Amino acid sequence: MKEKIRSLLKKRKAIMLVHNYQPPEIQDIADLCGDSLELSIRAAQTNAEIIVFCGVHFMAETASILSPYKTVLLPHKDAGCPMADMVTPEALKDKLDKLPPMPVVTYVNSTAAVKALSTICCTSANAIEVVNSLDAQEVLMVPDRNLAWYTASHTRKKVHVWNGYCPVHDLLTQEDVKKVKQIYPDAVFMAHPECRPEVLALADNVFSTSGMIRFARESKNRTFIVGTEVGLLYPLKKANPEKDFYPASGDMECPDMKKITLHDIVRSLELMEGEVKVPEEIQRPALKAVQRMVDLSL
Repeated sequence: MKEKIRSLLKKRKAIMLVHNYQPPEIQDIADLCGDSLELSIRAAQTNAEIIVFCGVHFMAETASILSPYKTVLLPHKDAGCPMADMVTPEALKDKLDKLPPMPVVTYVNSTAAVKALSTICCTSANAIEVVNSLDAQEVLMVPDRNLAWYTASHTRKKVHVWNGYCPVHDLLTQEDVKKVKQIYPDAVFMAHPECRPEVLALADNVFSTSGMIRFARESKNRTFIVGTEVGLLYPLKKANPEKDFYPASGDMECPDMKKITLHDIVRSLELMEGEVKVPEEIQRPALKAVQRMVDLSL
């Protein structure tokens, strides 16, 4: 099955992007594996005609925003993101009507239509930098309240919070973390900023998924507690076979991230099924919001 996928990718002049939370058998055959935005940026720089995105719908949309002339395939059309669905363009417009004029900082974990209404996008790794780069003293952050609270604690600006969240990260509690810390007292606790504030208060470090992988590789510590979706344990261990990684909670599994199978990828490539295409009237303003963020790191 894996050989068939690699053959089809070559035949279609396609590149396969795989998010860090995907199942191991899919990560193993990726051309690129990592965070959703970095994958889309790197894919846009290649000569590939087709992008197969093994992730969820907003990730495929982001790839389409950055590569409007490439074909983007999502092998399982129902792989979505509950947090991204917690903000709609209509609800965002209504919220903005009730607030004084201010920039909208939108987490990349959102739909293209919401990005199109945004001033600038951010990732979990650069949210603080993005907010601090803006001239305004007040900003609205959507859709993740936990990321917004985390950002607010590291800036002097007033951050208006949208009441959205990642169900997987939001379920992690202080009690969960304390139990695992008791078992592994010497372990470094790495938490994702999508976790609750009281959980982040217990963290030794707060990182995005790629940040966790990078930190674990560079750290002299040999034991880590991982406060994010359990799929990240596989690339962490793969990159650091001599180190040990334990989930902060075994319940932190995203069902949408586990929907895509090897069979889905084969079918998608054979039939060119599951195309995700962002309409131009949404793609253009959404690209501006993403590009403003990318330009900060140049």
